[in-house]
Amino acid sequence: METFSFLTLLAVFEEMYGRGLFWTMAVLSALFGLLFLALVIRDRGLVSHHFVRAQLLSPVGAVLAIAFVQWITNSHLYHIGGAIDVVVLIGIGVIGGAGITMVAYVAQALISPRAAHRD
Repeated sequence: METFSFLTLLAVFEEMYGRGLFWTMAVLSALFGLLFLALVIRDRGLVSHHFVRAQLLSPVGAVLAIAFVQWITNSHLYHIGGAIDVVVLIGIGVIGGAGITMVAYVAQALISPRAAHRD
């Protein structure tokens, strides 16, 4: 590959996941990101008990993200061949953990009653 651009990366992800699944994941990621941001603004910061409970699911999200990518790419952990593979695997785990933390935080904040603000 002589040149690398955003459109190249977009084409690779669309080919890897399929157009429908890729764009569904992209829209859901953007939606939950905006909901998370809106809730942080509404509550004037992170609500600690929601955030701590949401972080408990982070390892589950990391494992699920790695398993999902390996299923999509038809690969296994024994296919890891070098340092860049480990870096990519760690990156996938971090993104999966952060993603499920945001989803869990949003779910808790929307389900539980809003706490009274202290003055």
